[in-house]
Amino acid sequence: MARGSVVVRDAVVDDASALVDIWDDFSNVRERFSVAAATAEEASRAIVRLETDSAERLLVATVDGIPVGVAHLRRAPISAIHDEDAVHVGNLHVLTDHRRRGVGTSLMSAAADWADEKDSPHIVAAVAASARDSNRFLARLGMAQAAVVRASTVAGLRARLSTAPARAGASNVVVARRLRRRARASA
Repeated sequence: MARGSVVVRDAVVDDASALVDIWDDFSNVRERFSVAAATAEEASRAIVRLETDSAERLLVATVDGIPVGVAHLRRAPISAIHDEDAVHVGNLHVLTDHRRRGVGTSLMSAAADWADEKDSPHIVAAVAASARDSNRFLARLGMAQAAVVRASTVAGLRARLSTAPARAGASNVVVARRLRRRARASA
């Protein structure tokens, strides 16, 4: 595939269908959480909402006018107890056929430009732990792993919480089994 020129811009309502396709290309949210596929109408509403939010942006990378990549930017404190802001980059994705052509780099460059514009000294990017290429890409840009993000449905968490030991220090089944095996092995 020939390399076209990459243009990064804010998403517009006309991008809604393309954004749904890009999201479906990388998202495992639907499978994990039994979420219905996003519709172009939902994407349009999100784009309109984000257009008026000064703390968020939805960027689209296009090649020859066709949307091929996306990044959601959100400006927020780097942590709950710090005053410094960070630009949090989420849902970063480039369609498979357009990777290694500068699209991801252009999206991250736009994120850095926005961070500079907003006087945010930090960039935080979140990609799936299983997204090996994305994690390597961010590492090549000098970004270190800072956290592991885990997700669950509320119902799934509540089910696990209801079966969790009620008090701290309650017996740990795994530890107990391990100790019994060791005792048997030494006897």
